[in-house]
Amino acid sequence: QLQLVESGGGLVQPGESLRLSCAASGFSTNNSVIGWFRQAPGKEREWVSCIATDYEGSYYSTFYQDSVKGRFTVSRDGAKNTVNLQMNSLKPEDTADYLCAAVVDDYTDYCYMLNEHEYKHWGRGTQVTVSS
Repeated sequence: QLQLVESGGGLVQPGESLRLSCAASGFSTNNSVIGWFRQAPGKEREWVSCIATDYEGSYYSTFYQDSVKGRFTVSRDGAKNTVNLQMNSLKPEDTADYLCAAVVDDYTDYCYMLNEHEYKHWGRGTQVTVSS
């Protein structure tokens, strides 16, 4: 059964860091796209970042929303079949529920162009709160 499980959320102060993980099971993160999304209370869900990995797992591309560029880094651990989101210099406006989602058995050079509805598999999310 295909499953995505996020972890690593928590309460931090502005300027601090968190590392989120998205553990995938039931499929390989090779030849797939993993996207990170977030949803703050009262706001619509928004795309944050994505990583697309080729079939061999030897090539990947990453993209970021403008507001997180230079602060967030997405990476993949093929051995653990996990995608991580390193979040540095966190701001109060980063507070949200963070979810990972997958497009399986597909690769694209431009994962930022994927519509949210093209992600067919979703985790349940992990809460990130940035507050002093």
